[in-house]
Amino acid sequence: MAKYRSSVTALYNKVVNFNVESLFSRHPGPGIPRTVFFNQNLPDSYFDPKGKPKKEHVYPTNQVISSKYTIITFLPRNLLEQFRRIANIFFAFIAILQFFPEFSTISPGLVIIPILIVLCITAIKDGYEDVKRHQSDRHVNHSQVRVLAGGDWVNPNLNGRKSRTFVRGIVPRRRPKRQDVEAGSTTKQDPDIEYDRADSMEEVEHHMFGDAGENIRPHWHKTMWEDIRVGDFVKIMNDEPIPADLLICATSEDENVAFVETKNLDGETNLKSRNACPALTDLHTAASCVSTLNPFTIDCDRPDTNMYRFNATVTRNGEKSSVDVQTVLLRGTVLRNTDWVIGVVLFTGAETKIVLNSGGTPSKRSRVEKQINPQVLANLAILAIMAVVCGIADSQIEAVQYAEGAPWLYGDDVSNDNPRINGLITWAFALITFQNIVPISLYISIEFVKTCQALFIYFDYDIFYVKKNQPTIARSYNLSDDLGQIEYIFSDKTGTLTQNSMVFRECSIAGTVYHGDPEEDEDEDIKKTSGNSTDIVRETSNDSSYASTSVRGDDPAVLSAADVTAVKLSSGVLKHFRDERLSQDLARAVEAEPDSENAAQARSLNGFFSVLALCHTVLTAVDPATGAIEYKAQSPDEAALVQAAADVGFIFRGREKEILLLQTPFSKETERYELLNILEFTSARKRMSVIIKKLDEQDGRLFLLTKGADNVIFERLKAGGDDWKRTTEAHLEDFANAGLRTLTLAYKVIQEDEYEAWSERYHEASTALEDREDKIEAVCNEIEQELRLLGATAIEDRLQDGVPETIADLKVAGIKVWVATGDKLETAIAIGRSTNLIAEDSNIIIIRGSDRPVEHQMIQAVEEFFPDSGILDQHGIASKSPSTESTSAFPMRRLSLGVRDIVGDDNGNRPGGFVLVIDGAALDHALPDDDNKALLLRLATQCEGVICCRVSPLQKALVVKMVKDGLHVMTLAIGDGANDVSMIQAADVGVGISGEEGLQAVNSSDYAIAQFRFLKKLLLVHGHWSYARNGIMIVNFFYKNIVCIGVLWWFQIYCGWSSAYAFEYTYLLFWNSFWTIAPVLGIGLFDRIVDADVLMAFPELYRYGRERTWFSMKSFLIYMLDGVIQSVPIYFIITYAYFTTTSRTDGYGIELYEYSTTMVFATVIAVSLFNGLNTNVWTAWVFFAVFIGIIILWIFTAVYDAISPGWTVTNVYGNNYYLFTSAYFWLCQPLVIAIALLPRYLYRAWQLGYAPGDLEMLRYIRKTRPDLDMATLRSESTRSKPYASSRRRTSSHMSRASIACSSADNLSLDLRMAQDPRGASRTDMSTGIRSVYRGFDFATEEGGVAMRRMQTNLSERRQSSRNLPSIQQSPPKRSLRLFSSLRRKATLKKDD
Repeated sequence: MAKYRSSVTALYNKVVNFNVESLFSRHPGPGIPRTVFFNQNLPDSYFDPKGKPKKEHVYPTNQVISSKYTIITFLPRNLLEQFRRIANIFFAFIAILQFFPEFSTISPGLVIIPILIVLCITAIKDGYEDVKRHQSDRHVNHSQVRVLAGGDWVNPNLNGRKSRTFVRGIVPRRRPKRQDVEAGSTTKQDPDIEYDRADSMEEVEHHMFGDAGENIRPHWHKTMWEDIRVGDFVKIMNDEPIPADLLICATSEDENVAFVETKNLDGETNLKSRNACPALTDLHTAASCVSTLNPFTIDCDRPDTNMYRFNATVTRNGEKSSVDVQTVLLRGTVLRNTDWVIGVVLFTGAETKIVLNSGGTPSKRSRVEKQINPQVLANLAILAIMAVVCGIADSQIEAVQYAEGAPWLYGDDVSNDNPRINGLITWAFALITFQNIVPISLYISIEFVKTCQALFIYFDYDIFYVKKNQPTIARSYNLSDDLGQIEYIFSDKTGTLTQNSMVFRECSIAGTVYHGDPEEDEDEDIKKTSGNSTDIVRETSNDSSYASTSVRGDDPAVLSAADVTAVKLSSGVLKHFRDERLSQDLARAVEAEPDSENAAQARSLNGFFSVLALCHTVLTAVDPATGAIEYKAQSPDEAALVQAAADVGFIFRGREKEILLLQTPFSKETERYELLNILEFTSARKRMSVIIKKLDEQDGRLFLLTKGADNVIFERLKAGGDDWKRTTEAHLEDFANAGLRTLTLAYKVIQEDEYEAWSERYHEASTALEDREDKIEAVCNEIEQELRLLGATAIEDRLQDGVPETIADLKVAGIKVWVATGDKLETAIAIGRSTNLIAEDSNIIIIRGSDRPVEHQMIQAVEEFFPDSGILDQHGIASKSPSTESTSAFPMRRLSLGVRDIVGDDNGNRPGGFVLVIDGAALDHALPDDDNKALLLRLATQCEGVICCRVSPLQKALVVKMVKDGLHVMTLAIGDGANDVSMIQAADVGVGISGEEGLQAVNSSDYAIAQFRFLKKLLLVHGHWSYARNGIMIVNFFYKNIVCIGVLWWFQIYCGWSSAYAFEYTYLLFWNSFWTIAPVLGIGLFDRIVDADVLMAFPELYRYGRERTWFSMKSFLIYMLDGVIQSVPIYFIITYAYFTTTSRTDGYGIELYEYSTTMVFATVIAVSLFNGLNTNVWTAWVFFAVFIGIIILWIFTAVYDAISPGWTVTNVYGNNYYLFTSAYFWLCQPLVIAIALLPRYLYRAWQLGYAPGDLEMLRYIRKTRPDLDMATLRSESTRSKPYASSRRRTSSHMSRASIACSSADNLSLDLRMAQDPRGASRTDMSTGIRSVYRGFDFATEEGGVAMRRMQTNLSERRQSSRNLPSIQQSPPKRSLRLFSSLRRKATLKKDD
């Protein structure tokens, strides 16, 4: 029995989890290792005996298709999707049943028309949606890239044929013919041909005199992405996206380094450096790539989803060289700061890593549509019971009356005409009679309403992005009601919440905060720099820290950055930093005497901005258009810091190998510094340092310049200066609370002998064969001690407009927001702060992959912070908890920062909420194991929000599925890049932002918006309206049909249960077409539970959607019961009214259709008014919808009953003569309708008068006070709840205005706030350290190719000169004098 039950359960689960797309999606299986051949023929083993290529050696095309259908698969797949609806199966069965003569009512052809109309209209809608997807795919696949051609070059590798007519996967593809390298090829003349620079003169001659036969020289031909093949050479230009997974052969930069932007893959905004494969660096022109003297092969591992692993081997001239991810450009990345790159294609299309991380386009169904199925099943069960009752009753009656000799049963004893077979026929006929209990027009009405709701979204100007002339588009029309039931939102960070741009906002220097000038001109500034107009540059001079901003429209001939007097805004930096008070302080500092009271401030300012201008890896370039310096940085963070220093006059003018050039306001000459060492930034070190030597005849000291996290810098500071540290600490907390990213700056003067000894130790550590990283870190830590604090910086990672307010309102609406990003942990936390995801008093729980098991981290987090939640007991994981010894070996410990320590032992009982931060390495351990996944899910649900950092695209989808399947909640995913596609497809509703990262996310989404802030109205207004409208419409649909079925059912009592029609069949035929369709459509289109401004002002109202108020089995049963109750007075009152005394004036008895037509009128009017009673807002359209069916019924009856037999034979000819002259007709209409509607009317009156809800009260306020601003009402109600208002933090832009203008005036207040024991904490479960979050974040590539090259150059220079050059005796120790500018200035004055 148990075995049988398990098999039934397995079968049921298989049916429930059946996906239509699984039948039509191609499952190629895991790829196999491959060898790609260049400039040589394929081996014979690649072909079968007939000369045809073997299937495993034919590679997929570079087409990427996100559409669902093809011409061949459209019909079967769409029909399968539609017949997932049980109602459609029932209607098809009923239509087929009526093809048999025994059950025929009207022409069988007419019977099947309704179901065909429903299927066709739905198919047309689905087809239109997919055509739009095909158009988007075409836009991507038809992008162009330069591919090697000419020179008799042939790509010998085999690629499949691309899909040209949307019939991929169905029509067998012809395998490509074998092509030998010696065969050559002829390239036709093409205007898209480009030559290398060396052939520029030949190119001119080609365009002037060439003909179709001359294009035989090697060249680059612009080709569509979809035509790229494995084995092609491609040339990518600066700022172009990468079309496939490429191996780099050569680049335009020194040492063959290239920089790529990977935010479309991992969400990180900093550039990554890549280098060419050393064995292929000579392939830097088209001619060298074509030459048959350069044959080589590349052996690749099988394609996989791991973004950070790539294994291959290049074999050339018998020598092998390894290839890793550092030499590869992946599809989805963008080339930056590099003129060109030449590469070879290794993986295309479906085998590229970004596509492997994306799933096939799913066939999504809304929750309402899924809920309709059990309701339809309930109605089918009722229908079956009714049919069985009619069949049994009819059979029994015939059996009894046949024995009594009933004349109408004469001959009912043959095989095909007897009580038993007649009972079966009556059962089947009852299915036809009562078929309207499942309304066939319901689904087509839902499709029509949802299409109109999609148009409402499209034409909503409030969510129309004027800047790009882009409306919000519903790409999947059938999910509009899901927008009103969202419980979890999963958002990408880069490009979705942020603009990928930085703004240097504030800085703290020597205890003084500079907030920057007011931002009244900010928008104009940003508009100029982001538009097509000439970029704003800042001109500089040697005498002032500030100069006016001007626009350079000329194109001067500039040779080097050292000769330029203007600085252009760097890429990724939105605006210049301006502060009038800082400008005045710098002006005073420039004029300060060495021993004056301003000397200390001058040294601090000089030191602070000198560290910003020198401690980095930024490169300089001269923009030929503006003639200004432009900083080329790997991360926008570094660009913003160096740009800010240049804005105040400390201009970094570039590098001459290891010589750094700096212009400052304190010196008329360009200062020169020798770069000795770079102690690079890592996530573990959380700091970056450079050791420099000033090349000055009077001052040749060595300096260590450092920037990093506040806790790392503070614990390495020299003793003393507690007031300064305390003040800076308070400023850091202010910056962090405003959502800004902070860095702390410090420096140190190094003695020569100290440096010489340390340099030797550093060299030994850097050349060690074992534990090199640990040894280098230990040596670096030695020199980075006894630092002197300079101050701190605050950078804003500019958010999309309205993001903090939108997230705050979504949280108020009860929606939990999770952020899934590939960015690093500190960046994710900083964005969480600035976007209101992490409140000021939120306690952060960090779980990361480390030596400590992730399971132990989660268990201890539950025990520490949620001991009473019962999570461990419920999941039976308490027994898995680590032993007391292992736990005590890793206790929670406090990390003391500076002079204050506000984190106590009772952290688990802190008043703030909790936010969980987990990285991808931890998810790798938690998601595969069901117990760990369940524990993670329960822990996450205890927190206000969750941030997943360093996650791959596939992990994003797995997190969404974990929540959707584990909690059975409605999920929404929003993103703008290719790395978000899998997450968007995994969620119930996917929203794509058409941003700067391409159209991949939009192509795979259900809704396309231009800004994250539009999500608020999309959910709170359109989603809420759509769900309420559709839910109320559907239950009213079932109601209006059950009333009709109830009347027909009561008639069976008086017709011998023969399944006969009480109404004339035409009235039943048009019941769902004309008489009662308009009122329910009016609800679906025009009803408003409350106005849009009310829903926007009160996000709390969204709970009605989350709690599924508008559509549930409970509401369905209530409306069904209401319909049954109303059918009782309609049938019995009219029946007994007509059967007491004849209604005719001539005394004759009445016909059936006389009183049944009266029932039709009473039922239609009652149903229409009942639907109107359930409508919340009566507009002109609602009036029209409610009464149009009634009017049509009157007109139809008058005309139809007057049709004489000469035109056509009807059963109701002349009925209008008796019907409209009958007193019973006019008496029954108001009486029956009033009695039928009375229960619902009394309930609504009681609800409005004695038990009004939020919606009823707000509707009453709107009716009585139409001029009241709901936002004002909301603010008044919020002020009455101080705690609630404090939880809604405004944007960082607003919060910055509330920061104290001067630290000196507000220091005591800052300290009191900082010492509040209710402050937030940050707990790292992998280390057991608790600390205070102060906004640290810095993005840069760790261990990248560019950094390794710089370190190698420094090491080689050291090897060539083992000893430091002889230096003059240093002047007496000046502990507070960072640079000698002031001293030199005083010397010059004395000379004067």
